[in-house]
Amino acid sequence: MAILNFKGKAFVQNYHLQVKYHQLIPRKNKSLTKKVSLHDNLIIHGDNLKALKALLPTYGGKIKCIYIDPPYNTGNENWAYNDNVNSPMMQEWFKKIVDKEDLTRHDKWLCMMMPRLKLLKELLRDDGVIFISIDDNELHHLRNLMDDIFGEGNFLATVIWQKIFSPKNTARHFSEDHDYIVIYARNADEWRPFLLERKQDALARYENPDNDLRGAWSSSDLTARNYYSLGTYQVTSPGGKKFKPAMGMYWRVSKEKFYELDKDGRIWWGSDKNNMPRLKRFLSEVREGVVPQTLWLYKDVGHTQAAKKELLSLVEFKSSDEVLVTVKPSSLIRRILKIATDEESIILDSFAGSGTTAHAVLASNKDDGGNRRFILVECEDYADEITAERVRRVIKGVPKAKDENLKNGLGGSFSYFDLGPPIEMEAILSGDNFPSYADLARYVFYTATGEEFDPDSINEKKNFIGESVQYLVYLFYKPDIEYLKATAITLDKAKALGPYKKKRRLVFAPTKYLDQEHLEELRIDFAQLPFEIYQLVK
Repeated sequence: MAILNFKGKAFVQNYHLQVKYHQLIPRKNKSLTKKVSLHDNLIIHGDNLKALKALLPTYGGKIKCIYIDPPYNTGNENWAYNDNVNSPMMQEWFKKIVDKEDLTRHDKWLCMMMPRLKLLKELLRDDGVIFISIDDNELHHLRNLMDDIFGEGNFLATVIWQKIFSPKNTARHFSEDHDYIVIYARNADEWRPFLLERKQDALARYENPDNDLRGAWSSSDLTARNYYSLGTYQVTSPGGKKFKPAMGMYWRVSKEKFYELDKDGRIWWGSDKNNMPRLKRFLSEVREGVVPQTLWLYKDVGHTQAAKKELLSLVEFKSSDEVLVTVKPSSLIRRILKIATDEESIILDSFAGSGTTAHAVLASNKDDGGNRRFILVECEDYADEITAERVRRVIKGVPKAKDENLKNGLGGSFSYFDLGPPIEMEAILSGDNFPSYADLARYVFYTATGEEFDPDSINEKKNFIGESVQYLVYLFYKPDIEYLKATAITLDKAKALGPYKKKRRLVFAPTKYLDQEHLEELRIDFAQLPFEIYQLVK
């Protein structure tokens, strides 16, 4: 496999490991739910790299489908790389605005994408899949980067999406009528697409002119150009006419197989019994749906102009100039959901923009009664006024909508979170940036066990935060500096954990007043905050 090299790669290829876990601060006033929860539909406002890391304790290995629409890096977006890479020299280079004059803009784009894609991969299920919208500016770089991170064997397809319905005659060279959607599986051997419904024009091809008891059928050519040594024979029609494949063509089946098919009524000789034979294919015997194709026409999945009109019908803007120019139609995302999700899937979009993915998820649930959940991450200030507002309106209903479901409201809920400060143990012990008990519990449980944290398992009075495959896990903590200074695991506290029940006890606390002999007797592994958390990762 070719090796992808770019400026800054050495500084970012493992940067996702250095990103700190951040608190997720619930915002009840911006949510649309009775109880704000990380297990609800989610909208997270904040830097998407940090937000993805913050999601790992709850959603690592849980996401069925990811769709992202990152900057295309056309040179017109005026974006800047803002990750805090630990190198003054690289930071000076990174933080300059990327425009068409920047000869290293492709390197910067790769630096921005690499750590995010690595975290997205960690969030995917083994049978998960990621769809990435892109255009010609970065398509080839993206493919190389995805091969590097996901493995070239997990490449599935590059879809061509016809994004406009009429050519741009003002184009200097060519009218760019399409974008791409690059698709990779977490594990190609584990992933299979859901079949799409047959279109009416495809169904119309199936007829039954000979009143076959097996029902409607269509026919296909029995010859092909591929050389086949047993495919050179001559056949005679029921009307007495003789047929052989044309020069350079061959029957696709052997003579014996041909007459078996004919005896079974699977050869069509035409209404007069003297036509070139064709193979009958019965609708009752073909797959219920069709395999997704890689050419998506605007008439099937929508186009950019329709996407803008859709957004304008849902969210009010002061002027048309404020409308997000890269917005995608919800019908495009719904096509992705049909291919890649079942009714219980979790879908993640970490470049959420106007919230099209959430709209598509809710609409799909309305159609089939599903319980799909979305997670949106948006770093821009419009996360509440545009992203979340669109979702609020499609949930509650849009009175002027032509679609009856949308007019009445698609239903659902979501919890809104802001990305908070990092969870830094040194800061906790010095009295700064105290996380809540639940936030610290999520952090230490996931970091120590690598397993999903269940907030319903918390019993703060008993200092219990959950059970892993190996441990019963306890946390002695309060967001109070005096408590932390005064708290230690003593013999009485250790015995109060209860009798030993097959699994060892993993106990987090500021310090301990027990020797190793007593800890072993009580089957306790002690982890001092903050120093010993990472040592427990297997």
